[in-house]
Amino acid sequence: MSLDVTILDARMRDLVLPIARLERLSTGHLWAEGPIWHPAGEFLLWSDIPRNRTYQWVPELGVRVFSHDSRYSNGQTMDAEGRRIVCEHLTRSVVRYAHSGEREVIAESHRGRPLNAPNDVVVAADGAVWFTDPTYGILSDYEGRRAEPEQPGCYVYRIDPGTRMVEARITTMQKPNGLAFSPMGDRLYVADSSASHDDTGHRHVIGFPIGPGGSVGSGTVLAEVSQGVPDGLRVDEFGNLWVSSARGVEVFAPDGTALGVLNLPETAANLCFGGSKGNHLFIAASSSVYAVYTAACGAGCIGRT
Repeated sequence: MSLDVTILDARMRDLVLPIARLERLSTGHLWAEGPIWHPAGEFLLWSDIPRNRTYQWVPELGVRVFSHDSRYSNGQTMDAEGRRIVCEHLTRSVVRYAHSGEREVIAESHRGRPLNAPNDVVVAADGAVWFTDPTYGILSDYEGRRAEPEQPGCYVYRIDPGTRMVEARITTMQKPNGLAFSPMGDRLYVADSSASHDDTGHRHVIGFPIGPGGSVGSGTVLAEVSQGVPDGLRVDEFGNLWVSSARGVEVFAPDGTALGVLNLPETAANLCFGGSKGNHLFIAASSSVYAVYTAACGAGCIGRT
């Protein structure tokens, strides 16, 4: 299908390809989430949270069920060693899969109490794992298992690469959701999607300066999506933010200027850059997963050659 792009700033024209077409890779999902490109295997993975499954798309081969028991997984990422790191709603934990397939829990509690429901995850240049922990996965049995939160709030955590200590580094947000690092790794962008369940909640992205050892400075509201709430986000090689929303994917310059929108027929939940050159954008959007080539590559895209 043709790609519908709204241009709000001339710089947006340098990020999209006029001849690119929007491709629907898969449909019929209950709630598609957490797309991640696997560079070594050259395939895409994503989860359908309510169905408790992980799906795989292989170019020229199509889609299959990768796991029939994903533990209601949500966001996922790859570390520098090519290991998959996954947020699981059902177990309320963050896990890492070794190359052998062995599953290892790397975070399940903070200060002796269970986490809420880890939602999205990224890996910093120093190997530290950062993840968000809102309550979406324990609000009902649809995306996990209903439970009362045991943490005093919804935080952004850092797992130290040496000690493996789980520390709450950002405690000022209502519902931290998607997150991504700037190309230099000196800023962490975090979406607050609290307007999804609270009329006084937020629908913005905050940028936090990151210092040595994962120290966090004061955050600044950088952007606010025009429809719905921000869920997942990614950063391209130029530092622009690509943020999912009810419109599709809204793109913002590093200074927060709204550049444009990739309009989709469904609400977008999360996205990732992938492919052999890092310029293939994959979007998990409600019941479907879409793909489109862009003129920009993902920041630090492992798959780029």
